[in-house]
Amino acid sequence: MTVRFAAPGRINLIGEHTDYNLGFALPIALPLRTTATFTPNHSEAITVSSDRADGSVRIPLGTAPGDPDSYIAGWAGYIAGVVWALREAGHPVPGGAMSITSEVPIGSGLSSSAALECAVLGAIASATDARIERIEQARLAQRAENDYVSAPTGLLDQLASLFGEPATALLIDFRSVTVTPVAFDPDAAGVALLLLDSRARHRHAGGEYAARRASCEKAAADLEVSSLREVQDRPPSVLAAVTDPVAARRARHVLTENRRVLDFVAALGDSDFSQAGRIMSASHASMRDDFEITTAHIDLIVDAAVDAGALGARMTGGGFGGCVIALVPIGRADMVGDAVRRAACDAGFARPAITRTRAAAGAAALQ
Repeated sequence: MTVRFAAPGRINLIGEHTDYNLGFALPIALPLRTTATFTPNHSEAITVSSDRADGSVRIPLGTAPGDPDSYIAGWAGYIAGVVWALREAGHPVPGGAMSITSEVPIGSGLSSSAALECAVLGAIASATDARIERIEQARLAQRAENDYVSAPTGLLDQLASLFGEPATALLIDFRSVTVTPVAFDPDAAGVALLLLDSRARHRHAGGEYAARRASCEKAAADLEVSSLREVQDRPPSVLAAVTDPVAARRARHVLTENRRVLDFVAALGDSDFSQAGRIMSASHASMRDDFEITTAHIDLIVDAAVDAGALGARMTGGGFGGCVIALVPIGRADMVGDAVRRAACDAGFARPAITRTRAAAGAAALQ
């Protein structure tokens, strides 16, 4: 029997690089999704193809990280990682044929990798009638990315893809690993959520992401805590104990970003999108100055959006390229889009792709 399972990409409204520091974040699932179509058989491998790659890749069911005879690199490595994580956890994985189609741009900061992992995991689980709780699915998908692909990402992307709901943001507490729905319907308040794709791609497996994580771990070690979350409620002067000034700045971003997530949720509760926009802009400034994960290209897009009338704007995703999001009064959405395109082109950058978007449903089987 053939099964089809789809999982969405995500936007993180606020809360960047807080997940692996056991803090807070507030993502939404996107309408854009990745679909895995799986026909199981009795073979000892899954043969996968993608609408974004030529040919197919054979993934042995016994694939394992570091095994020269079975390890799979490249785009199919994410699928192989899911196969390995499921089997390591004791879940059945049959051989078969799988095809992947996707609407989620790669390298845009919209979590194409988590969408792929969650779609593949859902298809295999559906084919075997496995009942796996969503938190556990997220952990398995994260393990595939961390331990098989060797990208040191947190749990945010997988949770957003699995728990998404229409007109709803997801307040994630990474210490307790809980997901709390938060009403998010800016259209009802006359505000558009714009997605501004710079077309500058990034790679999470690169050294910069890992370096930021290592800086946070160094700061926590200097503070004699297991994670930065443990000093969240202490005064800012606590960071004086961090010996490396770069690590101290990284930690300052994390602690202030956690507070911004909670303040943003409070603003949404009051339907105060002007305040929500200001908090988004403050988040971007912190990513630019303290965490140093933005680029001149991304900063230009943020500044152009705000100068043209956006209530606030920020980069979304792990950094070093990708997308910007902006809250914009609906009547000014076209003006903001035109200003951003003009600014980017005048500076010699690619013409941004600009769309209005919304919070959408999470991963699910398709009929």
